[in-house]
Formats: sequence, C-alpha cells, structure tokens
Amino acid sequence: RQRDTPTPTPTLLMGALRPDPTLSLEQKATFLFLFFLFVFLAVLIVRCFRILLDPYRSMPPSTWTDYVEKDTLDYRLA
Repeated sequence: RQRDTPTPTPTLLMGALRPDPTLSLEQKATFLFLFFLFVFLAVLIVRCFRILLDPYRSMPPSTWTDYVEKDTLDYRLA
C-alpha cells in the first residue's frame, strides 16, 4: 500500500520547531531594553536594602542634631 503524503522525518520536524536564530532589530531593541530595566531594578533593590539596613548613612549629619539642646523659642516662632 502506497501513501500519498510523505512521512515526516525527525530532522524535518526539528527544523520546523526550531525558531529562526536571527533576531530582528525590534527584538534586539526589546531585549536590550529589558536587560537595562532589570539592571535598574536590581540597583534599586540593592539601594533599598542598604537604606533599610543602615538608614542613618543616607542622611546628612546636620539632621542628627538634638533639638532639645537648641533654644526651643526659635522653633516655636518659625
């Protein structure tokens, strides 16, 4: 008995399932944008954890002054 359609070989099927290895310009730009987005997100996460672990390092020392030592009348008038 003879078949009308040829039997697909495994190499033919793998070739049909394999995507095109070359990327278009839009796909390259998208991957580049996503890469920079993830790098930016990683930097923000690291910065937030550093602030949470040591919050006083990110503050200037002038804000550490104790207001009780200064004249409180100046702050009431302001």
